[in-house]
Amino acid sequence: MTQSGKSRRFRYPVEVRFPIIGVVGGGQLARMMAPAATQLGFELRVLAEGPDVSAVAAVSNAVVGDYTDYQTLLAFARDVDVLTFDHEHVPADHLRALLAEGINVQPGPDALLHAQDKLVMRAAVDRLGLPNPRWAAVSTVADLVDFGKAAGWPVVLKTPRGGYDGKGVRIIEDAAGAAEAADWFTGSPLLAEEKVPFTRELSALIARTPGGESVAWPVVHSIQVNGVCDEVIAPAQDLDPATAAAASAAALRLADELNVTGVMAAELFETPGRGPGFLVNELAMRPHNSGHWTMDGSVTGQFEQHLRAVLDLPLGAAGLLGSVTVMKNFLGGDNPDLFTGTRLAMAAVPEAKVHNYGKSVRPGRKIGHVNVVGAAAADLPAVRRSAERAAGIIRDGREANQEPNEELS
Repeated sequence: MTQSGKSRRFRYPVEVRFPIIGVVGGGQLARMMAPAATQLGFELRVLAEGPDVSAVAAVSNAVVGDYTDYQTLLAFARDVDVLTFDHEHVPADHLRALLAEGINVQPGPDALLHAQDKLVMRAAVDRLGLPNPRWAAVSTVADLVDFGKAAGWPVVLKTPRGGYDGKGVRIIEDAAGAAEAADWFTGSPLLAEEKVPFTRELSALIARTPGGESVAWPVVHSIQVNGVCDEVIAPAQDLDPATAAAASAAALRLADELNVTGVMAAELFETPGRGPGFLVNELAMRPHNSGHWTMDGSVTGQFEQHLRAVLDLPLGAAGLLGSVTVMKNFLGGDNPDLFTGTRLAMAAVPEAKVHNYGKSVRPGRKIGHVNVVGAAAADLPAVRRSAERAAGIIRDGREANQEPNEELS
């Protein structure tokens, strides 16, 4: 009603404009943002690395271009309401220039730097008084040897930028091993860390809006194989409640203090008896593999939450839809026919929710995941078997006990 008490009259149909979200990078994370955007009525546009990357088939508007070229990035960003990311590799100087142009960049470059540069991240964790492994910036083999003597061998040597899924990481066993790593020293400092004795890897996933609202999902157990996330159990079983609470609080504080927006994952080492029971490993400022379980196991999945967060919309509830959820990745294997493998997995494990990434098959390449939700914590062993079975059928094109190609002939 208007102030005069008369009903306001519209000329129908009334055009309703929803926000346009631009995503830099066309990988599987951008692809999985697309259904959430469609559900909420948003348009998702992608700046893709090539015409055949994962997200292109999932969106109606994909521009192929080089995100390291500023003019390409600017032209893409000018037509969206908010710019966010599938990865953390966009040059910070480009993002600062976009901010100067009035572009809404979420998360901003100052926050994103802590996911781009592990040395910057380590210093921030120290500054905030949160639990860090022992670490140092090393520029020479002599620096590395000095750190190894002080921290104790073996130590972990990392490239501060660009490493992921185990890449850019080297275990240095002793001073002789440090000398063998001389080719890694090219002028820029590297990150040396103590090799932490931990019981398991955890992940604390949160989301935060530009206005400061934040939500945390339960802390999960992340299982790595050859440096790649293989399986996630949500929530982490038998985790000390005080450790779980402290881990979530640390992730939320990092997000607040670093002004993170969108989804952030704090990867952690569980260290009973040391500090609050965990140490910070790495940060990711985007949806994360350890949060894929939320797509089917939480009231609000991480991809929807990320879009809500970067648009400064109210965040969704992060409660569980079952007592336990298992996420199992599947990598490229011997089966090139993913459609047939998926059909077989659906028939064999109807409770599994399959998420294919639309990628071509290459051995060792992350090409999809499955989620299985259990009603009770006691169901965990069966849930893990179901997730493993479904992922294995898709990967191999057959049940584990069948002869190769039996179902594909």
